[in-house]
Amino acid sequence: MEEIYVNVEHVKSIDSTRPTNQTGPRSSERRFHGAVVLCLGLLSVFLLAGLIGLGVYYRDVNHGLTEERDLLNANLTETTEELHQLQNLSKQNRDVIRSLTEERDLLNANLTETTKELHRLQCLSKQNQTCPAGWKMFSCSCYLLSSESGSWSIGRQDCRERGADLVVINSLEEQKFFSTFTEVKTMSWIGLTDIVTEGTWKWIDGTPLTLSYWGTNQPDNGGGTYGEEDCAHFYTGYKTLNNWNDLPCRVYVQWTCEKNADV
Repeated sequence: MEEIYVNVEHVKSIDSTRPTNQTGPRSSERRFHGAVVLCLGLLSVFLLAGLIGLGVYYRDVNHGLTEERDLLNANLTETTEELHQLQNLSKQNRDVIRSLTEERDLLNANLTETTKELHRLQCLSKQNQTCPAGWKMFSCSCYLLSSESGSWSIGRQDCRERGADLVVINSLEEQKFFSTFTEVKTMSWIGLTDIVTEGTWKWIDGTPLTLSYWGTNQPDNGGGTYGEEDCAHFYTGYKTLNNWNDLPCRVYVQWTCEKNADV
């Protein structure tokens, strides 16, 4: 058998030629990992800073919106209060106007009544009171029952053209007079209407209705059958005091005119 001899010194010399400080792939990999970690750290810092910035921004925005909302609510409250004040003022003005209107109407009514009473006294103090031909006299007034028929407005226009107006009944004595005004039973317009305010009847001279002689269950405004009934008439020739009725103003009936007697 042959013996093999290894030159140990030669092997050692070969091993001693290898470098002890490696700069190969493993070293590059470690540097790459370090760079990645550094980048991730910086990115985390930037993201954190961004989140903090966004939080501050939205906090300021929310604070601004809250202040704007509070301001709008304050303005709305102030506007609502002003509106209520204006509504109250408007209501007060309406009440004042209504009160003044009622007071004016009352003064006008009193003036009308005083004027009529003055004329009646003047008439009674004289003996030669006269009425035009065809007119009937009662208590210093002259009355005429039309021979034609027409609506309430037509009748009133005819009376005005005669220097008169539709009759205004002021007393029980005058109502009794019309109960025997004619022997023939007929319907005749009088100067009474609620055309301005439904249910509030007034005479054409502005005086409110104080004495009334409505028939049974009248006025009924048509009872929902004939439409609005805003004009009044009475039945002549009926021996009753309660002979008034309401009719639609467009209906054609006769009319009675009234004017002061000549003194």
